[in-house]
Amino acid sequence: MKKKIVLLTLAAVLALSATACGSGGNSSEPSDGGDAKTSDVANKDKPLVWYNRQPSNSSTGELDMTALNFNDDTYYVGFDANQGAELQGTMVKDYIESHIDEIDRNGDGVIGYVMAIGDIGHNDSIARTRGVRSALGTGVEADGAINSEPIGTNTDGSASAVKDGTLEINGKTYTVRELASQEMKNSAGATWDAATAGNAIGTWASSFGDQIDIVVSNNDGMGMSMFNSWSKDNGVPTFGYDANSDAVAAIAEGYGGTISQHADVQAYLTLRVLRNALDGVDIDTGIGTEDEAGNVLSDDVYVYNEDERSYYALNVAVTADNYQDFTDSTVVWEPVSNQLDESEHPTKSVWLDIYNASDNFLGSTYQPLLQKYDDLLNLDVEYIGGDGQTESNITNRLGNPSQYDAFAINMVKTDNAASYTSILSQ
Repeated sequence: MKKKIVLLTLAAVLALSATACGSGGNSSEPSDGGDAKTSDVANKDKPLVWYNRQPSNSSTGELDMTALNFNDDTYYVGFDANQGAELQGTMVKDYIESHIDEIDRNGDGVIGYVMAIGDIGHNDSIARTRGVRSALGTGVEADGAINSEPIGTNTDGSASAVKDGTLEINGKTYTVRELASQEMKNSAGATWDAATAGNAIGTWASSFGDQIDIVVSNNDGMGMSMFNSWSKDNGVPTFGYDANSDAVAAIAEGYGGTISQHADVQAYLTLRVLRNALDGVDIDTGIGTEDEAGNVLSDDVYVYNEDERSYYALNVAVTADNYQDFTDSTVVWEPVSNQLDESEHPTKSVWLDIYNASDNFLGSTYQPLLQKYDDLLNLDVEYIGGDGQTESNITNRLGNPSQYDAFAINMVKTDNAASYTSILSQ
């Protein structure tokens, strides 16, 4: 099955647009509207799945129910952010307790950690920051929840957004202190930026290096940048999130651990809900209810929240005890790996974007999984890569939505669902 993968540099996009024939979807400019419609269904009524970035208010976290109810075939697919955040925090705490004899590098009785924060307005990043602070006792409540703000530096424990925690281990009381944290945002505005994290750990290490006992990151992209830049050579355990293949492999070299958000299940759900809507079958088909090919998910790998119209994959901690089971993050989930009969499920066209082509998790884990599932589900997916900074870099390439049967959208900012639905409503 043909897959149209959009190259992401400006030069490559211009080159493609100059040579493309037939489909206008590979151009960075809006289509001229000359392509034939794939169906008579109005764009506003076509299946839509938001994925990875849930439509929500970036300040309050309140879900955008208008976007989640755009039409009868609109859903969100992601993972249980709070469950995963708690798991990451617990993983870090358990590691400290089981390695207490060697973890306090300068012997001052203070377990100091630094944290790379992804996007201060992203629900997942907020949850992960809160999860770590809650587990380590460093969280301070603000408006009924743990404060998730970056603190800058806090070597003396005076920051107001966090507090010193304590851990009782083997009859001794240790202080736990968040020494530093910042949003890893580059000069161009892209968040979750790995290069920025690598630079940050260098700055922190030169300022208070032997006080850093633990490195924590909101994702593996930033975590691995810090690990490779400093903490690997200095024997400082680093904890990330996403279970990217390079991070899992690095556990053998001292990377402390990561969290699998079951990307294999998420990628399947992203395309499966579209497949079911396009087929006009019950949305649970091939999910909680076995389909004719035998595909089905067990209830220990996902949950569905009907009120939020959202499917959430469940998370698993990946540590030295089990990392060998997660070395390839692009293997499809075996219980949903069966090919659908194309005569019963004819090929349909899907427009799908990834907010940032440079995002390690989405680019190296999620998209390869999607590309395996699109074959199994008989979906011809056009993959659009964004720059991680501006919504228009993506929406400008949705110039002729009539040529697609369904849409899968990964926004730059969770507030910006209307930038897409306004196009589909025209």
